[in-house]
Amino acid sequence: MKVERLTIPDVLVLEPQVFGDERGFFFESFNQRRFEDAVGGQVLFVQDNHSRSSKGVLRGLHYQLKHAQGKLLRVSQGEVFDVAVDLRRSSPTFGQWVSVNLSAENKKQIWIPAGFAHGFVVLSDVAEVLYKTTDYYAKDCERCIIWDDPQLGIEWPHGLRPILSSKDAAGVQFSHADVFE
Repeated sequence: MKVERLTIPDVLVLEPQVFGDERGFFFESFNQRRFEDAVGGQVLFVQDNHSRSSKGVLRGLHYQLKHAQGKLLRVSQGEVFDVAVDLRRSSPTFGQWVSVNLSAENKKQIWIPAGFAHGFVVLSDVAEVLYKTTDYYAKDCERCIIWDDPQLGIEWPHGLRPILSSKDAAGVQFSHADVFE
């Protein structure tokens, strides 16, 4: 597994070794020991999620203030532009964001530790996103920052006209968001 640290060094892009031939391919999508070696500590996943979205759907920027979730994401069909925003006030990268294109073709995964907001927009006709979380979903703890917040200045793909849920359209500005200490 190849590990790439992004400009926010706690966020990692993991690229598996893929074995392929005329029959297809095989790769190990998760190995607890290798993953913990990459992130530098023990991580316990408690929930797996799977979403399917159409082109232009933007989900995010989501996080849970209490019951904060670390997330390990990959795309099994299609392609997304994936974003993580550091919401840890004590972090030197507080308020900064990183992004990566995840696709079924590149088989890359992103590790986003607890303390970050997360979002993605679908670039292909359809995308299926699979992700593991380190804590359970807690509706009353969930928060949302508006995707196009000018203070964050996320450089979403050019010409984006996102399709948003009512919850995501009502996201708060970063300056008014609850954050982690």
